[in-house]
Amino acid sequence: MSEKASFALGGRNPDVLTCIANLSNDEVFTPPEIANRMLDTLAEAWSESNGGADIWSDKSVKFLDPCTKSGVFLREITLRLSKGLAHEIADLDERVNHILTKQVFGIGITKLTSLLARRSVYCSKHAKGNHSIAKNFTNDSGNIWFERLEHTWLENRCSFCGASRQLLDRGESLESHAYALVHTHDPSKAIVNLFGAAMQFDVVIGNPPYQLQDGGHAASATPIYHKFIEQSIKLDPRFLVMVTPSRWFQGGRGLNDFRVRMLQDKRIRVIVDFIRDKDAFPSINVNGGVNYFLWSRDDPGDCKVTTVDVGGQSCDPVCRSLSEFDVFVRRNEAVPILRKVLAANEPKFSRRVSSLKPFGLRTHFHGAKAKDNNATIKLYGSGAITWVSSKDIITNNEWVHSWKVLIAAATDGNENFPLPIWDKSGPFVSGPNEACTETYLVASLAQNLEHAIHIRNYIRTKFFRFLVSLRKIAQHNKADNFLFVPDVPTDRTWTDRDLYERYNLSPAEILYIDTMIRTVDWGDG
Repeated sequence: MSEKASFALGGRNPDVLTCIANLSNDEVFTPPEIANRMLDTLAEAWSESNGGADIWSDKSVKFLDPCTKSGVFLREITLRLSKGLAHEIADLDERVNHILTKQVFGIGITKLTSLLARRSVYCSKHAKGNHSIAKNFTNDSGNIWFERLEHTWLENRCSFCGASRQLLDRGESLESHAYALVHTHDPSKAIVNLFGAAMQFDVVIGNPPYQLQDGGHAASATPIYHKFIEQSIKLDPRFLVMVTPSRWFQGGRGLNDFRVRMLQDKRIRVIVDFIRDKDAFPSINVNGGVNYFLWSRDDPGDCKVTTVDVGGQSCDPVCRSLSEFDVFVRRNEAVPILRKVLAANEPKFSRRVSSLKPFGLRTHFHGAKAKDNNATIKLYGSGAITWVSSKDIITNNEWVHSWKVLIAAATDGNENFPLPIWDKSGPFVSGPNEACTETYLVASLAQNLEHAIHIRNYIRTKFFRFLVSLRKIAQHNKADNFLFVPDVPTDRTWTDRDLYERYNLSPAEILYIDTMIRTVDWGDG
């Protein structure tokens, strides 16, 4: 078996795990390059916490991937341990058996991915098969467990993960996507049931499923990755390393409480943030980018934040307190600028911004194509201007008669640099006897046309757009995106130069904003 093990652990070029396609948004395969970056981060943290010790030379360390798919984490861990333990366990067969039976464990998320993971780690989808490089297993699963589970339905939702019964209560012939780690109140007890014994894992590492479809579009899907993080922490590992979407930094459906806990958890010691998803996962779309983090149980402190910019260029890491702001400010260079602005302790522009559907009208609502005696109110909608009557206005009827400034409810996200933030058409002034559907937000009411122009011009400044960008991780705009923007007096026109002087920004800080935010020709001066 030595020749087989030696061949299996020798590496491949090209690596087949760089070539496989993702099956869905809950089965995003981790490229080996990212897996190895995460393992390098783990090894560095282990060494710092253990007097310079090498984690790959320790035969007692136990690893768990609680959401294994391709098996890339377990495979790369096995490769590293095989090299690191060569002096202590000289015989290759004995060394491989020790690693695979005593140190490396996984929980598959579907039947297919569990087979793929076993093939990657054991060189056979059957752990005790003839082609397996592990010879001490007595069952086909080995230490990579999978068994179909069912959701626990409470009316039309799973009480554990929130999955839609309509979509996932579909019989035994299809995957249930009821993940073992999430579908339990006691993950430590679940581990006993899965592997037949109580286990204390030193390291939990993986790339959890990101979302569960709820019958709507991807943007309305229910996040689930945070549940894997919370359950993994309950296992009390020394280190937790996971890669997730970055939407939790500033937004994400149902993630507010999770974000608060994460930002206040001093055990998160490393965040590596990929601004653009393609620089980590070339073949998928994850709006808002992705990140991986390292959580260290026994070593609380500030977090070392590294930003990987568009194109894959890593910026210099900075140690920061994650709890300084109510959201995670992704760019280290932005933090001192934000501190200066917030130090003025001024009211925030967010108090001016409407909620979604400012007049109660959905995006698909359209009025008459032409103005007539019954339809006298101009309505800005999706791709068209139509005309409606006062009876069509559901909320904020008094706003119809005011001057106001509108912005699109969905504009460019945070990945196209320099950042435009707004599209070329807006913000724009809307006069009396005008309204809009939820395609737009009312950014502010105004006293008259001159006042509205002052407000519009302020919203157009790079300074304003820069501060919005610090809270805007995806396309959708909402009042919370404006919580860092000061509500300066709008009885005058503000230029970027005026604003930089007002907040005493340095030449380097001004240059940074100018580099980050796109110069836009608004077309009307």
